Amino acid sequence: MTYQHPMSPPRELVQEWINEGPPLDQPKHVAHFIAGKAAQWGADQELEACCEWLRQQTLCGHVDLIPSLRAARRPPPPSLAEEALGIIERGRDEWSPLPEDWDKLQAAAERLAELEQQINP
Repeated sequence: MTYQHPMSPPRELVQEWINEGPPLDQPKHVAHFIAGKAAQWGADQELEACCEWLRQQTLCGHVDLIPSLRAARRPPPPSLAEEALGIIERGRDEWSPLPEDWDKLQAAAERLAELEQQINP
């Protein structure tokens, strides 16, 4: 049996990430995708451990403490426009976007076109 560090994501979860990530013939993109997912998973594990520790220590007397901690440590994901701008900015450094990045750019452009239609009918 192979030893797995307790702070490592379960193998099944890593396999899910591999399946949902970019094609395996793009190892650089796969590595970035998996690293991002693993970092997010680890941060989520740590946050939940901290919230549980606060509960056990009865240090969360204020009813909003744990929800506020979660909100502060897990800000909402970037908007479609913010993602699109980030992709464009990376593109300026001769970065090669992934297919899903182009999809986000297209979705952002389509949404902007819809908003423009609403403003200027």
